[in-house]
Amino acid sequence: MAEIAPTSLAAVAPATQVYRFRLIAPLLAVAAILAALSFGPYSVSVWEMVRFLFTLAGLDSMEPPRYAQLYNLIIEIRLPRVLAAVLVGASLSVSGAAYQALFRNPLVSPGLLGVLAGASAGAAIGILLEGNWLLVQTSAFLMGLAAVSVGVGIAHLFGGGSIIMLILGGILSGALFSSLLTIVKYLADPYSQLPTIVYWLMGSLGHANAGDIAWAAIPILLGILLLCLMGRALDALAMGDDEARALGVPVTAVRLTTIIAATLISALTVSIAGMIGWIGLIVPHIARLLTGPGNARLLPTAACLGAAFLLVADGLARNLFASELPIGIVTELLGIPVFLLVLHRVRRSWT
Repeated sequence: MAEIAPTSLAAVAPATQVYRFRLIAPLLAVAAILAALSFGPYSVSVWEMVRFLFTLAGLDSMEPPRYAQLYNLIIEIRLPRVLAAVLVGASLSVSGAAYQALFRNPLVSPGLLGVLAGASAGAAIGILLEGNWLLVQTSAFLMGLAAVSVGVGIAHLFGGGSIIMLILGGILSGALFSSLLTIVKYLADPYSQLPTIVYWLMGSLGHANAGDIAWAAIPILLGILLLCLMGRALDALAMGDDEARALGVPVTAVRLTTIIAATLISALTVSIAGMIGWIGLIVPHIARLLTGPGNARLLPTAACLGAAFLLVADGLARNLFASELPIGIVTELLGIPVFLLVLHRVRRSWT
């Protein structure tokens, strides 16, 4: 498979555009958040939304009945889902961008080392055991970590942790846990458990609540911050292991830290929202076109664009039809045309 050429991307995003889009990406995320809080079966105008936020901050006043109604709608119902979309979209985009830089491959996504397959199998086991939603989330998270541990263990056992052996280890681990998922689906009750497993595998933010955000936000944000801070080290790795060591970069430590952080936040997103594809593959390419190849700029931009992308997809999933669509279906339907639109630009950065 093709590798990302670090120097060939310079012509894609001129310096003037780089700084412009570094400012636009956070604004897009903020605009998407406000739109997600405003639009729905019961819409709220942008002006009323702004007035409510000012009232919430003590800078304005609003009629008590209307304020109570908006508080219930915006803060208690919509805000947890919006925050979950922001965390999941940013996490998948950053982990995908970090993996593409680490493995120097434009076709890499967060599921490369088996975390998505492991988390899916874990959630299915939790559903099979008829546990509550906390058990399903915990099982998904732990099995996602276990899958990556198996893949990395295979790589170190047979190849000293080289890039190619990490990829092969991830393929083997993903195949193993995908087989386990198939077994669980075969054993599941076809009338009660199997439909729940299938729906969960399609991805949904409908189960997100304040409790999920409370326990997942801190580790996710720390993981995203850690990956963003490692941008320059990932740039050095893009030149090759020997060149990076010559610059004083601890190659093994950077590689393992990137894998651990990306795995942690990816597993947490799966435990919150199920399987959501394409974001970790497409959004990093869009961010790279806008900001250039430097990971110190690319990773934060990918986080903002990923949050905005998933918020748009969730808005479509909630409002396109009378009943809510699984968000994984929407991201796939959006991802394919978006990838085709950027493909003619992205291919110039491949060798």
